[in-house]
Amino acid sequence: MSIIKSFSVGNGDMFYIKHNADSFSIIDCCMNEEDRREITEELKYQSGYKTIKRFISTHPDYDHIRGLAYLDGQMPIVNFYCVANKATKEDETDDFREYRSLRDSDKAYYLKKGCSRKWLNESDNQRGGAGIHILWPDTGNQHYKDALKQAADGGSPNNISPIIRYSLEHGVTALWMGDLETDFMEAIGAPPGLGKVDILFAPHHGRKSGRVPKSWLDILNPGVIVVGEAPSEDLHYYGSYDTIKQNSAGTLLFECVQGRIDVYVESSSYSESFLESKGLPRMNHGMFYIGSLNCGSGQRI
Repeated sequence: MSIIKSFSVGNGDMFYIKHNADSFSIIDCCMNEEDRREITEELKYQSGYKTIKRFISTHPDYDHIRGLAYLDGQMPIVNFYCVANKATKEDETDDFREYRSLRDSDKAYYLKKGCSRKWLNESDNQRGGAGIHILWPDTGNQHYKDALKQAADGGSPNNISPIIRYSLEHGVTALWMGDLETDFMEAIGAPPGLGKVDILFAPHHGRKSGRVPKSWLDILNPGVIVVGEAPSEDLHYYGSYDTIKQNSAGTLLFECVQGRIDVYVESSSYSESFLESKGLPRMNHGMFYIGSLNCGSGQRI
């Protein structure tokens, strides 16, 4: 069993994966002064008995690194994953300076298509891999090189985001895409290795500007798309696909077992009819059970 949690942090992203292996992964950071202590205490508790702890940064926009300096102070980051980049900001925050320090340190491991690393996606006789694979970036792609230059010149770093796939043997496959933008996705085309996923976290918090192209969706065939917390007027709702809307559901937790994903939400009034009840207790993990999704049960447009 593994757990994927998506925190409700407003206009931003923050996730963790409590792996079935001896690993714990945090993806992005978005904490304010009011919630950072509570979130960090949960991260420390949930990761407490895991030996390998890693932080994965999709890109250094403020809504993906807010609270990073605090997090590193409370539970020091010793494995920092990001794409190799030289992103700059005209107005540097403490959190961007922390990002830059980690990015340029010997704690950093740089992500690219097909990269492999012990215990990220490789096993040995000591422990199993975490099941995390990187499908993008192709560092030789000209569109990607242009995105790197734009970020280095102080522009938006959205399109330096990697595509991250997490898969559990005989279980869930989930995909994160940072803040990739629609025009960029259309320009690069669907990367080789893209395939069916059970949970797709919509890029750019579900914004229309990050709408996943239909050609990609036909390949991904997602069981559910999680639409994030961007302002409602900016959201793309993926009408032909089953979705969970974090604006309404609040924090989400996916308990991933063999062949099934059990879905829990923060809001007691939130429900989705496409989920199937497995008769589990209404409350677990301090959240409300709203149903389950069989792995591999996605639909196509």
